[in-house]
Amino acid sequence: MRRCLSHGLATFLVLLSTALAAPDAFAAPSVLADKLVAEAPRANPKVLALAARAAECARKQGVLDGFRHLAVIDYSLPSTQPRLWVFDLERGRLMFQELVAHGRNTGDAIAERFSNTEGSHMSSIGLFKTLEPYYGSNGYSLRLSGLDPGFNDNALARAIVMHGAPYVSEAIAERLGRLGRSWGCPALRPEIARTVIDTLKGGALLFAYYPDRKWLAESPYFQCDVPRERVVTSTSQPSNSG
Repeated sequence: MRRCLSHGLATFLVLLSTALAAPDAFAAPSVLADKLVAEAPRANPKVLALAARAAECARKQGVLDGFRHLAVIDYSLPSTQPRLWVFDLERGRLMFQELVAHGRNTGDAIAERFSNTEGSHMSSIGLFKTLEPYYGSNGYSLRLSGLDPGFNDNALARAIVMHGAPYVSEAIAERLGRLGRSWGCPALRPEIARTVIDTLKGGALLFAYYPDRKWLAESPYFQCDVPRERVVTSTSQPSNSG
């Protein structure tokens, strides 16, 4: 009898893990999600629903006093396609739809691996809040603070920032079949980088998506029905990180 129960529990956990790997798992309808989908019809509506859920959860948890802008990166898309969307939530408008590069060890045209480890040269997934811009080795850049424990909370220590880069352009995407790659930073076209950074600086949210089962199951921003002190977060790497 005990063996049967154990087998049944194991089967249930496998099915639950599979369900959590899909965006549908958290794509609960919301007013914000509907607005994002209406403004960005080329984006995956399930990813936008996840972003809306995470943003609303962050608001409820008091992560930010208030935020006007939300940026969404869909790393499940190839780097040759626009996969960054920036929304003005106050006006209900899509402001930017842009190319964005990923880390050199995250993959070629298709992102496959993510990390929270310094020196990995991989991108990180999860929810970030933006801090202040500064001038660094890549020019005008925007610091990002990772909010997902174990998945991106080393972003500041790793110097994961948003910046412009000459290897991000449609011409390079056509010539190489992919964009150039960063050391883990979400890099933008130089012509648009400053404008995007100035839009997002000082307290916006950035949601970086990839269908990683571990992150989808453990991120506190998909668990707002659970009191924050009871949310169990992991300090281990995502299941597909290196």
